[in-house]
Amino acid sequence: MADAPVSAVRSPVPQPRDPDDADSPAGKKRAKARIRQPLRHRLRRDRALLLFCLPGVLYFVLFFYLPLAGNVIAFQDYQPFLGFKQSPFVGLANFTALLSEPEFWSAVSNTLQITAIQLLLYFPAPIALALLLNSLISEKIKRFIQTIVYLPHFLSWVVVVAMFKQVLGGAGSVTTLLMEHGVNIGNVMTDPGTFKLLITAQAIWKDCGWGTIIFLAAIASIDMGQYESAAMDGAGWLRRIWHITLPGIRPVILMLLILRLGDILSVGFEQIILQRDAVGPDASEVMDTYVYFHGVIDGDWGMSTAAGLMKGVIGFALILAANKLAHRFGEQGVYR
Repeated sequence: MADAPVSAVRSPVPQPRDPDDADSPAGKKRAKARIRQPLRHRLRRDRALLLFCLPGVLYFVLFFYLPLAGNVIAFQDYQPFLGFKQSPFVGLANFTALLSEPEFWSAVSNTLQITAIQLLLYFPAPIALALLLNSLISEKIKRFIQTIVYLPHFLSWVVVVAMFKQVLGGAGSVTTLLMEHGVNIGNVMTDPGTFKLLITAQAIWKDCGWGTIIFLAAIASIDMGQYESAAMDGAGWLRRIWHITLPGIRPVILMLLILRLGDILSVGFEQIILQRDAVGPDASEVMDTYVYFHGVIDGDWGMSTAAGLMKGVIGFALILAANKLAHRFGEQGVYR
């Protein structure tokens, strides 16, 4: 009969635990002691990191959190000469008046139409451009094209609108060339019917290249071995994009889409106000310009603040809903 294994007949000899082990009682006690350091010791220990974060914290406090107190104007008949304390409180009267105003609903309609067009045309454009750039074999050509497509991002909207006028205006180069060949497209820059497509085209031309930075970085993090294995199996360029690249950058796409939904009612202020007079307010009035003209120009501070507050609340609710939906589909989302 064979002898039984030694481990089966002998009980294991308990070994003394390493005192530096975090799971040992001594290690847990030391970790707890470190956590219980006095506040001034922890501040002194992390002073370099705290000083590094201080400018960013001050920026957000001064320009984002302190101005939130100004939302109280939405519930007041605000008079600048009386200030917050002495202006009469009117409850939800500003919101009631706002919802009964046709100009407000016209601005909401224009904003949602522009947002829908931008989600369909503008949001996928950087993804498509990043996929095309990633497919280039020559690194020199790739970097040259990247440099060219990044440049429009650094131009102001004044310059961009002026350039589009020189090209698509009544006497623009493209308009004149088409007219010489018997095609009359009119003055695109003053046509209310094409205004929403026009500002989407301007946004794509200006920021599409800049938006590829994040997607190119996400593509670079994909394991190249997957592409090599797929190529050995006979997968073509489109199949590699569909089955490897797009699934690899899907978390980034979803995160940016969620953040975009938070700004769904912000479709640009400077770009639109520069062209508002050319096409008229019926086609170009959006939430941002409505708040500006009713608050700063007309002096109706209460209603304009109520419109801005509603815009912020709707954007916040959309971010929460989209993030929750991303969790349902197993994605990380913006936060957990």
